[in-house]
Amino acid sequence: MRGILFAAPKSGSGKTLITCGFLEALKRRGLHPAAFKCGPDYIDPMFHQYVLGIPGGNLDSFFLGKEGVRQMFAGRMRETGADFAVIEGVMGYYDGIGAVSSEGSAWDISTITGTPTVLVVDCRGASVSLAALIRGFVSFAEDSGIEGVILNRISPMLYGRLRPVLEKAGVPVYGYLPEMRDCVIESRHLGLMLPGEIEGLRERIGRLAEQMEESLDMEGLIALARRGRRDRKPAGTPSVLRAVSSAVCRVRIGVARDQAFCFYYQENLRLMEELGAELVFFSPLSDRELPEADGYLFGGGYPENFAKELSENRQMLNSVRQAYRRGKQILAECGGFLYLHRLLEGADGKEYELAGLVDASAYRTNRLSRFGYIELEGPDGETIKGHEFHYWETQLEGGDWIARKPLSDRSWRCMVQTDTLLCGFPHLYYPSNEGWLKKWLLQAAERKILR
Repeated sequence: MRGILFAAPKSGSGKTLITCGFLEALKRRGLHPAAFKCGPDYIDPMFHQYVLGIPGGNLDSFFLGKEGVRQMFAGRMRETGADFAVIEGVMGYYDGIGAVSSEGSAWDISTITGTPTVLVVDCRGASVSLAALIRGFVSFAEDSGIEGVILNRISPMLYGRLRPVLEKAGVPVYGYLPEMRDCVIESRHLGLMLPGEIEGLRERIGRLAEQMEESLDMEGLIALARRGRRDRKPAGTPSVLRAVSSAVCRVRIGVARDQAFCFYYQENLRLMEELGAELVFFSPLSDRELPEADGYLFGGGYPENFAKELSENRQMLNSVRQAYRRGKQILAECGGFLYLHRLLEGADGKEYELAGLVDASAYRTNRLSRFGYIELEGPDGETIKGHEFHYWETQLEGGDWIARKPLSDRSWRCMVQTDTLLCGFPHLYYPSNEGWLKKWLLQAAERKILR
């Protein structure tokens, strides 16, 4: 249960690059870390998996609660046989639910798991003032868990002069990284570009790892990870790990997965398999028809960036329509919801015909819509937690479910639900209500028998 958490005062400070470079450096040393991401992010875990070759995981206390995070953390460490964990923070260190709470923040995960935090500080445009920033973050919470600092984007000369000044803030500085423009990871409207889209990514991460070996105290960071937090005993050691869920049925689920549909929580897919689902992956971009299955899952992603290619794959679109007419169970989240529309405005501003299961148009808004956590209530009163993050809207959002913002009185109707179809903008986190997923899988199995 030992590990290290890389956090920052704000987004854009270099957490993902430093996490990936650190993972690569550990691999080169013959170590076997496991990687995690705080919060509901899909893309950063893809980079972790790209480096390690094994899926990472999300640690999210809104979705799972404190004990659920401990169970997830301990279980994943055991499954991978990892030496220790490397956890990437989310946003600013104390930023949590609803922009007014620290619940769900990187600090919350550090506290729950007993993991020491190293603060990644972007040094552009500041020098001595950074000492005040560091001291403020360390003292903001009595149990801040911050036990080190890495200075990012700073010259070697300035680092040598500034380090003793900054260490007066009360925490050691574990080294620095200079400006490395050739290692930058490009971004777009939903976050970082995907690993497969970045030319020379392997080489970029390799150069970053080499630089870390030169300018970071790698031995000190590894020792810190193995020691754990000084300020408290780790709370992340459950006496009994969560039992693996028992299979409720044997069912085959087709999962859309390619460049257009790539946003999936690994915990969601693992839980489906534990409950008896055989997952069969397919590409709406390149495959000509759906694989034979009892139900289909269309996750989030970037269908707007591939609207032309998706529209031109008419055989796949016809296959989706036929599956719906045959009564197959279909679940579509965010990008998958857009794909099921009759018309979709692509990122190029043109409108394209798509599956048509939702008889409406989806269009670009150029602004982030309803970003953040939600708790959803279905027509039967059952609840499940989720997350929204999208720049596209629709003429028909649906009204069969109710979404509620935590720590707020905001709520709205959403989701389109029929006997066989459930779709909408929310990304659902299935482990937050395992019973709901069991029902969905059982419905797919029952329809298989009826057919």
